[in-house]
Amino acid sequence: MKRALKICASVVALAAATATMPVAAMADWLEEAAKPLKGTEVNGIFLDRPGYRAIIKLLPEFEKKTGIKVNYEIVPYENAREKEVLNFTSQGDLTMALVDLVWMGEFAENGWLVPVDDLAKDKAVTDPNLKLDGFFPLLLEAFGSWGGTVYGLPFDNYSGLLFYNSCKLKEAGFDKPPATWEEVMTVYGPKLTDASKNQYAYALQSRRGETQSADSFMRFLWPFGGSLLNKEFKSNLLSKESQAGLNFRQDLLKYQPPGVVSFDHAESVNALAQGQVAMITEWSAFYSTLADPATSKLGDCLAVAPEPAGPAGRLPALGGFSLAVAAQATPEQQKATWLFIQWATSEEIAKAYVEAGGVSGRMAVYNDPDIKKFKFVEPMVASWQAGVPEYRPRFPAWPAISEIVAEWGSKMMLGEVTVEGGSKEIGTRMEAILGKEGYYDGKKKLLQ
Repeated sequence: MKRALKICASVVALAAATATMPVAAMADWLEEAAKPLKGTEVNGIFLDRPGYRAIIKLLPEFEKKTGIKVNYEIVPYENAREKEVLNFTSQGDLTMALVDLVWMGEFAENGWLVPVDDLAKDKAVTDPNLKLDGFFPLLLEAFGSWGGTVYGLPFDNYSGLLFYNSCKLKEAGFDKPPATWEEVMTVYGPKLTDASKNQYAYALQSRRGETQSADSFMRFLWPFGGSLLNKEFKSNLLSKESQAGLNFRQDLLKYQPPGVVSFDHAESVNALAQGQVAMITEWSAFYSTLADPATSKLGDCLAVAPEPAGPAGRLPALGGFSLAVAAQATPEQQKATWLFIQWATSEEIAKAYVEAGGVSGRMAVYNDPDIKKFKFVEPMVASWQAGVPEYRPRFPAWPAISEIVAEWGSKMMLGEVTVEGGSKEIGTRMEAILGKEGYYDGKKKLLQ
C-alpha cells in the first residue's frame, strides 16, 4: 500500500517559523555566536563512510571559525547504537547523538535528545537562516522527528538507487535500465546472467543483521504493496502483497552470485565495481566508491537510476541519520554542539560537503549545476519527492525485531524455511515483543 507523506503540524510550524527569520546581515554569525563558547568541546560518534569522511575534511574550517573543538570516534555501524546507549544510560561524555532512522523512537522516548525548538529559542546560538523547510520534507520527518517533535537535523542521508554497468546492459541489447522489478526478473535477468562465466544480472546485499532486515527483506515489501505491520500493529507479512514481494525476492536469487546471502554493502558494491554483476540496488552514499578509479573498474560505464518500481509503485529503500544534541551535555556543550550541527547540515557548506563525498539533506544544493553533474543526484532527488518514512519502523522495539527479521529472513533465502513459514515465525515473535512493549493494551501509541 502506497502511503502519502504526512508532515506533522509541529514540524510544519517550526519550519515556517525558521523560514521567516531574517537572513544574517553578515556571514560571520557563527563566529559571533561561538565567542562565549571558545574552548568548548563537542563529543560525538562518526562512521567509516563517505559522508563522515567528507565532514571531517571540512572540520578545520568550523574549528577555526568558532574555537570549538570537535572530538569524534569512528565506530563500526554495528557497534554504534550500543556504544551510544551505554554512554547515555551512564551519563557519559557524548554531547552529540548520531541517530539512525530506526533509533529515533528509542532515543527520543528515553529523553536522550534535546528538541530542536528548545534549542532554537536561544537566538544567540541559532542561525538566523536555519530554514528547516530547506530540508527535503521526507528526510526531516523520517530522520529528525518523532511523535510530532523535531529532535535532529538530517545528515548522511540515503536513498536506495539502482547502480548499473551501462556497458554491460548495452552489450546485452539494452539502451536503458529496467523500470520495474518485473523487467529485472523476466527481461534483464536472463540476458545478463551467465553462471559459466561467473556473470550475473544483480546482487542484493543480504548479510544477516541490519543489512538483511533493512536492505534485503524490507526492500521487497513496500513496492509490492506489502508492509511489516498493519494499522493495528499486527504482522502484515502473511498478506497477499507481502508474500508476493518476499517470494519475488526468493525467485530473483537465480540471477545473483552464489553466496549473495552473505554479501554486505562492501561485497555488493565490489561485485558491481569489479564487473561480476551488472546491477545493484544500494545506498546513494556509495556513489563515490563506485566512481573512484582506485576502487572501481566502471569508469564511464557507471550509471545510476531510481530503484525499479513494483506493483505498488516506486517505493525505494530509505536510510540515513540525523545529528541531535544530547540532553546529558552541559548547557555550554549543548550550545556548542547545536552550533556544529547547524553548520554541518547548513546550506552554506552543502556544496562543499557533497563535493567532498557527502550527501546533503538540503534541497537547494541539488539545483547547483556543479552538483547536478554527479550521476546520483537526479535519481536520488526523484526518490526523495515522496516515500515511506516508516520504511523501517523507528520505534524502540525495532532493534529486537530487526534481529528476528534478520534470522528468519536469512533462513528464507537459504531455503531452510519456506517464505510462508518464515513469515509466520517473524510475525509470532514480533507480536510477542510488541505486546510486552505495551502496544496492544494502550500503554503506548502506535507510532513507528
